[in-house]
Amino acid sequence: MEIILAKSAGFCFGVKRATQMAFEAASKHENICSLGPVIHSPQVVKGLAAQGVKVVSKVEDIPPGSVIVRSHGITLEEMEKIHESNLTIVDATCPFVKKAQEYAARLSDEGYTVVIVGEVEHPEVQGIVSYAGEALVHVVADAQQASALPRMKKVGIVAQTTQLYENLKDIMDVCLAKSQELRIYNTICDATSVRQNEAREIALEVDLMFVIGGHASANTSRLAGICREIQTRTWHIETKEEIEPEWFASVNRVGVTAGASTPRWLIDEVLARITDLAIETEGS
Repeated sequence: MEIILAKSAGFCFGVKRATQMAFEAASKHENICSLGPVIHSPQVVKGLAAQGVKVVSKVEDIPPGSVIVRSHGITLEEMEKIHESNLTIVDATCPFVKKAQEYAARLSDEGYTVVIVGEVEHPEVQGIVSYAGEALVHVVADAQQASALPRMKKVGIVAQTTQLYENLKDIMDVCLAKSQELRIYNTICDATSVRQNEAREIALEVDLMFVIGGHASANTSRLAGICREIQTRTWHIETKEEIEPEWFASVNRVGVTAGASTPRWLIDEVLARITDLAIETEGS
């Protein structure tokens, strides 16, 4: 049984940076927490908890000491409250997310109605919304939702960094027909596009596909969706324990990729489990 692993599977730059910052901060500060999970990996969050990093959901719940700002960023109001407090701030916001926040603020200041392509409940999107100012902001997940937008004079578009480029383009086409002036900042992270393209290529070649990463991770779920459209035998798993032996029936080639918030050791554990099951399958 052949196993094909995506070259870019696992941590992207922003997640690797945030994780390193969080563990370094945990080793330096006794009283430390994170505002929301640092990254969308339950296993990494558990590892940080073992180092004393408690996850809190509200600024008001932050105890005296130090606070880590998650890789997805936080709202402008939350950041202002933290700066007003007597806290040591470890800002692990992904630089690409910060850029999306800056573009949204710029568009709003210049009089554009801001359209954010993304998931309205995602913390990254909520943060971007706050920097644009909520008065003239629309969050749309797809072209269908964009079609319901009113006609607008000046429209500015930014995207959640893990969005599909095709989705951004479809929404851009809809907004072009609804506006007199359209400005677009392509804020989709290059690492996201690379992972998505690799996932497509591998899914075309295999009989079974695994996508490793947190079930709450937007970019991992999107990878799984891309693969599933091509290879119906696609499984989104967090750990090796979720793998079932019967999935390998009549399988010659297995594809493996992982979300941008998946640590390498989790990928290695899954690869080892697949290898063991391949040997068992061939021996039976």
